[in-house]
Amino acid sequence: MNGTWVRRCREILQGSDVLVCAVVGFPLGAMVPEAKSFEARRAIEDGASEIDMVMNVGALKSGDHEYVRRDIEAVAQTCHALGARLKVILETALLTDPEKEAACQLAKAAGADYVKTSTGFSKGGATAADVALMRRVVGPAMGVKASGGVRDLDGARTMIAAGATRLGASASVQIVQGGKGGSGY
Repeated sequence: MNGTWVRRCREILQGSDVLVCAVVGFPLGAMVPEAKSFEARRAIEDGASEIDMVMNVGALKSGDHEYVRRDIEAVAQTCHALGARLKVILETALLTDPEKEAACQLAKAAGADYVKTSTGFSKGGATAADVALMRRVVGPAMGVKASGGVRDLDGARTMIAAGATRLGASASVQIVQGGKGGSGY
């Protein structure tokens, strides 16, 4: 969710086991690291226990890997200092396989807790091939979240078999009930 709603969601969920997650750098990830870190800090102070950060796809595609690593590292340090987890959204539909590998390596080196396939804002979501690639690159200690396009129980099982440790799906009730869901975002 966008940061403006974090405090209200925390209030609504008070006393439950449901954690609040906020997204920073949404939708394009194209702001400076300091802005993403501030956004993460504010969301955590308002009650988020997890942050989904949109990676700077333009910087990655331009080959500025050091910038991408520093960008992720700045948000990871903020999250971890305040007791929150960080998921880095790669927007895999926009990347080549070598770019996906580089993004995973950079997220891991920068201290992220998870890599995630997509925001749902771009042209595609999770594929089993992308999840398998991400799992192979980050290894067993880091989380992989398949997000977007997971619409039914078979799709959920496919993503888990490919290496996903978490799923992002708007059809979660239908998946749990074994039926078909909607758009998947």
